[in-house]
Amino acid sequence: MKKFVAATEDDICRARHDPAFRQQLLTTNLDQLLTLLQRLKQANEQHRTTRGTRQLREGAQLAARLADIIRELEERRRAQG
Repeated sequence: MKKFVAATEDDICRARHDPAFRQQLLTTNLDQLLTLLQRLKQANEQHRTTRGTRQLREGAQLAARLADIIRELEERRRAQG
């Protein structure tokens, strides 16, 4: 797995003005989140915990929201192009 690299302030500023970069940044973060969720799921299967289950649920909700944002951006790009 690739090492997680958080978005920098420069990345966030660029994403505000560059739709293609914003979509790539969101897609990269969604991929990283899904990878981490898979690892957490595997760990939670071995050691069932309330905390692990809660983290999986919160991560899944965040992943769904990120996917919605990416889809909305893509739909806007298609409508404009």
